[in-house]
Amino acid sequence: MDHVKAIIIKFVMITVVLGIILTGIYDGEFSDTLLISAVLTIVAYVFGDLLVFRRAGNEDDRYIDYAQRNTIATFADAVLAFFVIWLMGRSLFINDGDALQAALVSALFIAAGEFFFHRYLNDHVFDEKHARDHAR
Repeated sequence: MDHVKAIIIKFVMITVVLGIILTGIYDGEFSDTLLISAVLTIVAYVFGDLLVFRRAGNEDDRYIDYAQRNTIATFADAVLAFFVIWLMGRSLFINDGDALQAALVSALFIAAGEFFFHRYLNDHVFDEKHARDHAR
């Protein structure tokens, strides 16, 4: 259940950012924004949060080095967000230059949100990390 709640939080965060940028600023269709948000949420949660954030860091200090894991995962999320938004935006929007610029701006704002989202994951979803972080 914790993962479902985390995915919903992530989806809302991404949808708000993309809604403001893609729909509000770049006049994209809201249905396209929802589609991009859904795809990005699932891909970023599986890759950026479950694979990178949960497993990043030094093998010996992985459980206590939250800052290193967060930095690596935030960067990975930004790169992933840029490519997903740009590639999907290119196919959904007419102007490729707008899709590139919108993807860059969106990825930066999403990365900022991910920085804080990883704290939530660390404290509430990945219990094994939370327990070991506080045990040391």
